[in-house]
Amino acid sequence: MIEQVIDALGGMTTAVQGWGEPFAVWIVPALLGLGLAASTGLRTFLPLLMLALAARFGWFGIQLNEQMQWLHSDAAVAALGVAAVAEFTADKVPVVDNALSGVGLIVRPLAAALAAGSLFVGVDPLLAAVAGIIVGAPTALAFNAAQGGLRLASTATTGGLGNPVLSLFEDVLAFFTALLALLAPVLVPVFLVVLALIVGRVARRARRRLERQSV
Repeated sequence: MIEQVIDALGGMTTAVQGWGEPFAVWIVPALLGLGLAASTGLRTFLPLLMLALAARFGWFGIQLNEQMQWLHSDAAVAALGVAAVAEFTADKVPVVDNALSGVGLIVRPLAAALAAGSLFVGVDPLLAAVAGIIVGAPTALAFNAAQGGLRLASTATTGGLGNPVLSLFEDVLAFFTALLALLAPVLVPVFLVVLALIVGRVARRARRRLERQSV
């Protein structure tokens, strides 16, 4: 059943790619990069690890451009795996989680630009890098900022006790956002719009709660 779903979603992406060269070269990689960048805004290394594994084993038809082939090497996959586990663990520790979010303001946009830029195959390397920066960096920065705001609200309302639960939710969200991008990048914009609406509503509720507590 799962294999059938994967085949169907992969076929959807293939159909879009068949619409013409601009879609295959620019649009689909941009949508895929957008989804991975959103995921990277929550977790630095997990989306890169998923991308590296997909490219290494040929899952979902993922290919990396020539200058980024090193990303699915043995050393890179191993390093990304260790880093992803370390980030997962450290983000459950109070105070450390807020520090990671702060560092993420710099590291995550860079990682997102790297991931997004690697997906533009068959174009000039400089154009691929610029496209990766345009697609990846602002998206990751926006999601990291939203994460930081929710963490601060959680710290203020629960004294930090709710942060590990919120962190686990972010782990799941980062994984499924990256997975959706790999499976069906054409669905990424709709998913991100819905997610932004949900996060906005949660943020407004948290802000009203803080205002009531401060009165």
